[in-house]
Amino acid sequence: MKYLRYLLVFVPLAVVAELLEWNPLLIFIFSCVALIPLAGLLGEATEELAIHTGPKIGGLLNATLGNAAELIITIVALSQGQYDLVKASITGSILGNLLLILGASLLLGGLRHGTQKFDRTLTGVSATMMTLAVIGLIVPTLFELLHEINLGRLDVFNTNVNDPALNTLSLWVAGVLIVLYVLSLVFTFRTPQREEHAGVDDHSEEEGAHKAKWSVPVSLGVLAASTIAIVFLSEFLVGAVEPVVESLGVSKLFLGIIIIPIVGNVAEHIVGVQVALKNKMDLSLSISLGSSMQVALFVAPLLVFISLLFGPELTLFFSLFEVVALTLAVFCATLVSVDGESNWLEGMQLLAVYVVMALGFYFTGAVAPG
Repeated sequence: MKYLRYLLVFVPLAVVAELLEWNPLLIFIFSCVALIPLAGLLGEATEELAIHTGPKIGGLLNATLGNAAELIITIVALSQGQYDLVKASITGSILGNLLLILGASLLLGGLRHGTQKFDRTLTGVSATMMTLAVIGLIVPTLFELLHEINLGRLDVFNTNVNDPALNTLSLWVAGVLIVLYVLSLVFTFRTPQREEHAGVDDHSEEEGAHKAKWSVPVSLGVLAASTIAIVFLSEFLVGAVEPVVESLGVSKLFLGIIIIPIVGNVAEHIVGVQVALKNKMDLSLSISLGSSMQVALFVAPLLVFISLLFGPELTLFFSLFEVVALTLAVFCATLVSVDGESNWLEGMQLLAVYVVMALGFYFTGAVAPG
């Protein structure tokens, strides 16, 4: 992961580009690349603090700060009224974890080790939680679609509507999802650790890696510095979205679903693939499934409440295409993981589904008005 730090050179480049008002496309590219190592540093600082604080508090830190970089980016987008971008980012993050990172992990791990085994109980719980999370997104969407049809003003491309009933429903559903997420943490912390499956590599290397490299002050300093830097770069990134959309001819939907989630999660994606290459599939699946569950049950509901600080409320009314894509992604990930073993072909299948969905969102954004 240290090689990602070379990308930190793009942080001053992004600042200079913003201050000197360079081409918005350059500002967007520099900000995207600079956010990758910063997100990695943020995650590394969180891991270091988790080692110092012990497994229980450390687990809570990882559970709350695991998607901190993406949360910061979406909060900045909320403050600038980019609600479509925020919803697309939520959708894209879940799809990326369930299809892209899981698919790449199964593909590369399978090519190196053949058939790989993992704990079916772990994946079963995660799959169930993701199904419940998607239900939490489907219900407000179906409610508003039926309401719009009843009023005769349905616009399938517009999810920013002023409906007091939808606002109230979204707040209640968001509250339920957060409670469900907290209960899942309680369950995880109170459930004894299971042994890794046969065929998993020796743990001596992993145990060595879990010795703290940074002191608590250094970890806190890196955490604070990377957070501040991510806030500023997120401002640059979101501010350049409109000109980039116009110059490249792509939609906010595509940028939010494909580009921004990858930028915020590259470091985590690399770790998930690396541990799969080491035949540690329980850990690899916990990264991909756990991150998607955190976005759906914690980040998305939290953004609903945070949006109350900025004026118009962010609702859980997603486009029909997004909801269908999320449902299919959860279904595919569940099918692949239900038998407790995987191979490279299953990884390729997940990647193929991701590519098909990315193409679908690209062309959907192209035909959407405005």
